[in-house]
Amino acid sequence: MNRRWVAMFSLAFIAAASSGAQKLSEHNPEYTLQYSDSINVKYQYTPELDQVVVIGPDGRATIAGVGTMVGRGRTLEQFKQDLTKLSEARLVKPIISVSLKDYVKPQVYVEGEVNTPGRVELRTDISVLDAIALAGGFKDSGAKSNVLLLRPDPSNGVQTRVVNLTHFLQSHHLEEVPQLRSGDVIYVSATKFSTLQKIVHLGAFGAIYNPVH
Repeated sequence: MNRRWVAMFSLAFIAAASSGAQKLSEHNPEYTLQYSDSINVKYQYTPELDQVVVIGPDGRATIAGVGTMVGRGRTLEQFKQDLTKLSEARLVKPIISVSLKDYVKPQVYVEGEVNTPGRVELRTDISVLDAIALAGGFKDSGAKSNVLLLRPDPSNGVQTRVVNLTHFLQSHHLEEVPQLRSGDVIYVSATKFSTLQKIVHLGAFGAIYNPVH
């Protein structure tokens, strides 16, 4: 990376970090359950069914004595509503309370042409630019104008977006750089994406199709 890009990137990261980041909860007001999360489940009138439920690798939760239901991607309130409906097959007007016992720490993944690819924990709100800085910055081979942002979507698989960081750095519109959510993957390409380059292979997702702007 040449000195000009190092200087620009360093200034951009400092400006973004000092701009008064909001709390993560303001961007994600309702936490959605993820793999390996555990939930305390309590039944008001049937305490023998009280238990700790874990979201399995298939995204489903098995509630002993009741049944199995989808958990991943659901908020706690949605999980409670679904569990209440499931429990009505066995119980009359069940009253259930749920609370999050343990959860996977919010994190994103930075891959491709960065100096230290891998996982970056979300300790506060960060943007695509911040995450790349925390992953050691761009390699000389990194295409700053073609950074792929992949976001898991429980209903539609994965959303993709190409982020032109060169534009944001040169225009100084750093407040417009996309903010990240837990589970996002950033892939820094070595060359400009072509219209024929439809598939990007990442360990976290397998094959991701048709990146869109």
